Amino acid sequence: MAVSDENGRIAFPHKVLFTDKTLVKEIKKICDEKMVEAIVLGQSLDYKGQPNPIQKEISNFEFRISNLTKLPVHYQSETLTSVEAARSTNKSMLDASAAALILQSYLDKAT
Repeated sequence: MAVSDENGRIAFPHKVLFTDKTLVKEIKKICDEKMVEAIVLGQSLDYKGQPNPIQKEISNFEFRISNLTKLPVHYQSETLTSVEAARSTNKSMLDASAAALILQSYLDKAT
């Protein structure tokens, strides 16, 4: 998971979350604590721009999280973010760093 600064300009790795039955509730708690205004999920597409098989799971996750948080959910391509994050972070924060790259790409497009 990543969060941005108060101005929505810079993304920071926040925390590595684990996929279990408490995941959505934990995300809602963090969103409430950090006063999150919107959620950005990585969109998994192949090199032809078509959804990868995991995208269906991501879409189901979007439904669950938007229902609980009542926040708008946006997608941003996650292509090669894990590879890029691996170059500049330690292994324990790899997923959070990749999330920050996804969020930063979204923020850069929004400004």
